[in-house]
Amino acid sequence: MSEIFKKHINKFVEVSDGEFEEIKKFFNVRQASKKENLLEEGQTCRYHYFVLNGLLRKFFVNEKGIEQTTEFAIETWWLTDNFAYENQAHTEFYIQAVEKSTILYITQEKQEQLLEKFPVMERYFRFVYQRAYAAAQKRIKFLFSFSKEEFYFQAVRNHPEFVQRVPQYLIASYLGFTPEYLSEIRKRLLS
Repeated sequence: MSEIFKKHINKFVEVSDGEFEEIKKFFNVRQASKKENLLEEGQTCRYHYFVLNGLLRKFFVNEKGIEQTTEFAIETWWLTDNFAYENQAHTEFYIQAVEKSTILYITQEKQEQLLEKFPVMERYFRFVYQRAYAAAQKRIKFLFSFSKEEFYFQAVRNHPEFVQRVPQYLIASYLGFTPEYLSEIRKRLLS
């Protein structure tokens, strides 16, 4: 499992085998069962999660009591409530395992120690955050630029394996649809 993480780090920065052995010590590994909440609204956000295998989602419950998915994380993606994590504050989100998942996690305190001891990891996290920010910008553009149908078609076109893997009701939640509306769109796509 640690090879997945090492390979991901080396996509952005170079660390030796010895450095990686030390870097690993800042992280813990855990298994999450399907539908297990790693974080719940109102809790202090203590961890930044890296998916070794599986699938996580971040969501909130809106004023109508409906879950609104804001992000997914598959293998080699990071996920947390960034604001609450950085400020050690209470979160307004949930983070849940969509599938049985194996994850690395790090506390904010340990992450600061890691960055101090291994400055190259500061560069690594900069690249990670830049990619996440770019993805968020793209999603916002799609939300404002495309009709709901076009938004779904973009998701299918750009990430077909992801759309196949994620349950349809969660895709509907992410795109801001009802599951019934997504079903109608899918029927039109297939006809």
